[in-house]
Amino acid sequence: MTPYPFSAVVGMDDLKLALLVNAVSPSVGGVLVRGEKGTAKSTIVRALASLLPSIAVVPGCRFACDPAAPDPECPDGPHEEGPGAVRPARLVELPVGASEDRLTGSLDLERALTEGVKAYEPGLLAGAHRGVLYVDEVNLLHDHLVDLLLDAAAMGRSFVEREGVSVRHAARFLLVGTMNPEEGELRPQLLDRFGLTVEVAATREPAERAEVVRRRLRYEEDPARFAVAFEGAEHGLGERIAAARALLPSVVLGDRALRAITAVCAGFEVDGLRADLVTARAALALAAWHGRTSVTREDVRQAAGLALPHRRRRDPFDAPGLDEAKLDALLDEHDFEPEPEPEPEPEGTPPDGGGTEPEDGGGPGEDGADSGPSRDDGTEGRDGGRPPAGQDAADEAGHSGAGEGVVAAPGGVFRPRLFTVDGIGEGAPGRRSKARSPYGRVSGAVPGARGLHLTATLRAAAPHQRARGRDGRGLVIAGEDLRRAVREGREGNLVLFVVDASGSMAARRRMTAVKGAALSLLMDAYQRRDKIGLITFRGTSAELALPPTSSVEAGARRLERLPTGGRTPLTAGLLRAAEVLRVERLRDPSRRALLVLVTDGRATHGPDPLLAAPLLAGVRTVVVDCETGPVRLGLAARLGAGLGAEVVPLDGLDALAGVVRRSRRAA
Repeated sequence: MTPYPFSAVVGMDDLKLALLVNAVSPSVGGVLVRGEKGTAKSTIVRALASLLPSIAVVPGCRFACDPAAPDPECPDGPHEEGPGAVRPARLVELPVGASEDRLTGSLDLERALTEGVKAYEPGLLAGAHRGVLYVDEVNLLHDHLVDLLLDAAAMGRSFVEREGVSVRHAARFLLVGTMNPEEGELRPQLLDRFGLTVEVAATREPAERAEVVRRRLRYEEDPARFAVAFEGAEHGLGERIAAARALLPSVVLGDRALRAITAVCAGFEVDGLRADLVTARAALALAAWHGRTSVTREDVRQAAGLALPHRRRRDPFDAPGLDEAKLDALLDEHDFEPEPEPEPEPEGTPPDGGGTEPEDGGGPGEDGADSGPSRDDGTEGRDGGRPPAGQDAADEAGHSGAGEGVVAAPGGVFRPRLFTVDGIGEGAPGRRSKARSPYGRVSGAVPGARGLHLTATLRAAAPHQRARGRDGRGLVIAGEDLRRAVREGREGNLVLFVVDASGSMAARRRMTAVKGAALSLLMDAYQRRDKIGLITFRGTSAELALPPTSSVEAGARRLERLPTGGRTPLTAGLLRAAEVLRVERLRDPSRRALLVLVTDGRATHGPDPLLAAPLLAGVRTVVVDCETGPVRLGLAARLGAGLGAEVVPLDGLDALAGVVRRSRRAA
């Protein structure tokens, strides 16, 4: 099917510019596209490949070697001199469920079994060389695959050391990843490996939305005819990319521009020096794109706007973005040479507009906000801050319902202790509990055909070859020789937070410390690739404030706005937790749960909380005891004993504090 033309996408100027900059200079490091569903992320990326200039390749080379400068380490080499074949640059898509073998390549199983030789079968990285490698929903890609992918993108080579195969080959490609933040974030160190990041959202202007729909309907009616209407613009963009690539080696990054780039990166306090390098490369590519041989202030400003927003985040709860006033102030401190008069845009410049093109039938106006249910109980949207004077004891003294409540500011975030689920699971890959995983390290091999361990199979068959009459043409494999790999790894769990938001928690301004601790546990869940949910209880009922999701950022927002006050329906909170866990167990039986109950153990409304204990039997539970003061009733400890849970005092969650206490006891 004819792809949707790049120049036909309405608006999305920042995304178009970021992709074109990377097309001019792949050394920029790729583009990460973040945005809500139905905003043409996939459509525009797939359209980019048709704009790239055709490439000359060595005929028959599976690694797309350039005949003018073939790779000396190419597994298909050495190549003889001669004319090359010309073909379009490829767009290779990496599926979320791909294996490591599919990405990097592996031993050619067919030749190993039939000819008894070690031969390398290339993977997707080889296919993407000198083209585009596209990863849709990159935040859902398994961590070890992302590590391999980004290492190859940074070094321009792929290294394969496995199953007796030792291969290295060129792997220089334009890396593009798309993601919906609702489904969870990338780890910060992986986020930093993407050169540029663009946030996309559907326009709210009816006229622009109408143009988006109009073009999409015309395309679906006759894709080929629709593409013909944009042939001129597409050809112009392709020629402009080729001209910018040719001009790029002549572009000069002046000393003033370089000092401005480093001052901007230092001013925004980004970690490391990768931001400085990426911004410099992007500024050079922007100058070449605009046909200039020197970098201007506007080039630096645009490059910083694309390279820094995702690097200035200090933790996953910070919203990405860049303070443009601060950026201008930092640039004003450096005296650039006067910029030339703006030149008329060449033919093929993307049309202006602010709309977006829907993809796969998704409506462009679908809201990408929190995935949780809307709240109309009057608890959202109130001003934050510490409780006013006189509210500390707004507890059991006459509050029969939830009331208006008081919103307490969260305390400081720290690194909490690691809580794991007992036993060995088989859930989604993560970093919390032990699990049998197809993505972990190989710890052995056992008989079986599923998940074949090739090396172990060959070793099992080798001693029997003479007895089986092997004639030298290949190995003779019997059923009893088959071995499957046994892998050990870590899994992500469902971490369900059940937080007491009653008046007793507001007393003595305890909720500030509680929110800080809960945010710390949320941060830990983010780092360990968990799915999280949030239940709160106060007044007379419990509420599922955040249905189980991978968006830890959404959980943090709900928790920060959580009001307190009223009675303590502890039993209602536990019953709601049991129901949520039951439903999630039906949806995903392999994902094990960790229940974190944050309470002081009081129950001033409803029946005895231990009535819910049978419903939570077998669930790994941690009770965070929030009781403070010189006189303590020990209610949380009793509750924990009844639930078979580990009880941890609020001030015992800090992992570093626990290390200090153990060191003192040992001394």
